[in-house]
Amino acid sequence: MLRIVVTLALILATVSATNVQQCKNKPFPLDVKIKDCEEPPCVVYKGTIAVMEVHFLGNNNNIKSITATTTAKVLGMNLPYVLPDEVSDVCRNLLYGAICPIDKDEDVTYQFNFYVEPSFPEITADVTVTLNDAQNEAITCFVVSCKIRKGATAAQMDGYLLDWTNPL
Repeated sequence: MLRIVVTLALILATVSATNVQQCKNKPFPLDVKIKDCEEPPCVVYKGTIAVMEVHFLGNNNNIKSITATTTAKVLGMNLPYVLPDEVSDVCRNLLYGAICPIDKDEDVTYQFNFYVEPSFPEITADVTVTLNDAQNEAITCFVVSCKIRKGATAAQMDGYLLDWTNPL
């Protein structure tokens, strides 16, 4: 019985919405789920992929193209980060069978897999994610605080696994 309760608690913890902030004068998503983060700042590790699900509504009819853009606010400066096409093309990454074009008030979810570059500095940054239509009009936008941290190398992980399997 305890295993079932613990399993359910873990499942609920991984699917709870993350507390994100609204962008000024832009539509807010229905919810955002960032893996392993309910309350920012979200800790992300260099050399890994931060997985986010952005649940939003279409703001017009017949939206054929949606592009994700990101900026990071660091030391008061907004620094754009160009996403690879396979990530920025929202239509390619819609979940639950949704496809473009989408219509006004259509409820869709975008899976945003953001690679945290090993070269990123270890800082806390406010990351803005905006989904724009072909006319560059914002469909939805949010801001989340992220702490970028050094990730474990494969060698460190192998050492940890060896230590774990070899009790003192």
